[in-house]
Amino acid sequence: MDTTTLRTFIALAQIKNFTKTAQQLFVAQSTVTNRIRDLEMELGVPLFIRSHKQVDLTPSGQKFLDYAQRFVSLELAALQDIQSSPTYAQKISIGTTNTIYECHLQRRIRSFLKEKKDLSLHVTIGHTTAMMHQLQDGTLDAIFSFSAMFRDGYICRPYRTDSLVLVCQAANTEYANGISKDDLQKIDYLFCNFALQGVGLYIQDLFPRHHRFPLEIDNSTKLPQYVADGIGYTFLPKSLIEEDLAEKRLRAIPLLDFEPPKVDSYYITRSPSTIPADLEEELLADCSYGLQGDDHGRHDDDGQEDIK
Repeated sequence: MDTTTLRTFIALAQIKNFTKTAQQLFVAQSTVTNRIRDLEMELGVPLFIRSHKQVDLTPSGQKFLDYAQRFVSLELAALQDIQSSPTYAQKISIGTTNTIYECHLQRRIRSFLKEKKDLSLHVTIGHTTAMMHQLQDGTLDAIFSFSAMFRDGYICRPYRTDSLVLVCQAANTEYANGISKDDLQKIDYLFCNFALQGVGLYIQDLFPRHHRFPLEIDNSTKLPQYVADGIGYTFLPKSLIEEDLAEKRLRAIPLLDFEPPKVDSYYITRSPSTIPADLEEELLADCSYGLQGDDHGRHDDDGQEDIK
């Protein structure tokens, strides 16, 4: 089993068509067919359900897809690590959710790269489960996540705690004096599912069961523009919209009889950490985590249970 075959399998799983996959990979369709057949023979299970126009993964294929992607990532990391660069003395790989990257990390990374010229930094923006696998595989050196991981051999440090703010277009004066929990059902609410766990479930429970929203999206960083255009209302992390509030593109609506949970995030590395001290100091410069007492009222927002 080589990664050429695995890359073909991954491409077919995404494209779902043998002809288009062959075109994408610049090989004959028979080459794709033979690679998938050989892989299925080696594994001893069918990976695809074949129909006239497209193919779909079997349960075994879906399970193997995660491993195939990790194999390919590990090969790339190994080659990059072994083949030394005359320019960059060290390569560091960091994973982060998109919200944490947009709100905090991108400016810290830009600041670091302006000063540090001999380090190659690889940033992966992804989902928590995949990033935790990559951290354990060694293809990531550290991750920023909305889920904690308390396990031997790893260091999990609180990173930030963020507030959720209900916002609307700045010119919208409705509910200027505040909104009650019951009034939420009257507004055009743009729903970010936050992976339908923790914060996402809390927000969903504010509305009737099977409530239909004018827009549903799974990435909170995509919502400010919709709200600024006057399309609706939504809850967003305060750190994501501070500039929009300051420049009066958005307006925060006071909450009269309820309070949403806080959103906590974490910085996770292997122990001992492979992150250079100066890079870690820069990345954590935005750290403002402030748990007081217990964790009451706080939720992770990406749908992942804490890993132990």
